[in-house]
Amino acid sequence: MLSLLLWMFLFVLCWPLAVLALVLWPLVWLVLLPFRLIGISVDAIFALLKAILFLPARLLGGRP
Repeated sequence: MLSLLLWMFLFVLCWPLAVLALVLWPLVWLVLLPFRLIGISVDAIFALLKAILFLPARLLGGRP
């Protein structure tokens, strides 16, 4: 709700900036998409490494 109120406040005070932000947001999203995918991939790699490292402890019953 606060985000919507801030957006309306920006639109009333400086509508060209609000329209420019509205037009450029899809382009910014497309530019940032590869970085988001890299972050998801790195997180998955770390999760896999953690699972591999903790596998012997799980097999020996170190954790319930």
